[in-house]
Amino acid sequence: MTTREEKNKQIQDEIIEEELSKQRKRIVKRVLKITFTILFLFILFLLYTKYIATEGLIFKEERIVNSKIPNSFHGAKIIHFSDLDYGTTVYIEEVKSLVKKINLRNPDLILFSGDLIDTNYNLTTEESEQIIKELSKLKANIGKYATSGDEDQTSATTILTQAGFTTLNDEYELIYTKDNTPILLTGLSSSKTRDIPKAFNYFNIDTNNKNIYSILLMHEADDIDEIKSNYNIDLALAGGSMNGQIYIPGIGPLIKKEGFNKYYDEYYQLDNTKLYITSGIGTDGLQFRFLRRPSVNFLRLANH
Repeated sequence: MTTREEKNKQIQDEIIEEELSKQRKRIVKRVLKITFTILFLFILFLLYTKYIATEGLIFKEERIVNSKIPNSFHGAKIIHFSDLDYGTTVYIEEVKSLVKKINLRNPDLILFSGDLIDTNYNLTTEESEQIIKELSKLKANIGKYATSGDEDQTSATTILTQAGFTTLNDEYELIYTKDNTPILLTGLSSSKTRDIPKAFNYFNIDTNNKNIYSILLMHEADDIDEIKSNYNIDLALAGGSMNGQIYIPGIGPLIKKEGFNKYYDEYYQLDNTKLYITSGIGTDGLQFRFLRRPSVNFLRLANH
């Protein structure tokens, strides 16, 4: 026969077990809620980085003031873009939109700093012709210039040339506008093939003006330290890094490549050299962006 004490203990055990069961259910519900919240936020993050952060082209406008800029270039507008990486998040409709937006700014110079076609994309002949057709519509009052990136093949140079770009791979050109006082534009090819002394041969000619206003168009920004220590560079324009492409505040960029480890942000003042790095149009590798929207540099030159 069960005693009263045993019945009380049995009831207490049942109460404790019921309470423990309720606690376990609450814990399971809380864990599931947290898990589904994290999963939901992760899905939102993926959707944002894939479909939203890769859209919405930004034009970053800056005024570049330097007393060395000739009067004829005072007020000149430069469009600098890079890393089209056609075949990633960019196809012909995005190229058409880019061309229209650039032409609306009525630029004097259009400068492209490499990586026209994604290295893993098989470009068709029809697509190549379409790209040439659209890039040919880019209008610049003075000229269109380009240099090669690490992903560019011979086909990219052919497309750019047929679209009216002058390619400066380890070469320079004196740019004139309304009078006989030029500025110097130097194009440095990707670090895999670059020849710095050849690119800056202008400064090796004794009779040349060493104090000329000098613009450098390059792909990998990390070359700038070696260059500015030996040559006069007032304005350097680079691409390639996508400004990190996926940027986490407090941590920095999650994606870094050779040639873009030291300099990847959008702007640096390095002694007398201003370095601007565009975040590019397409994507590199992973087709995601975070806090690094596609952008174009829109620069206005001024001598006062």
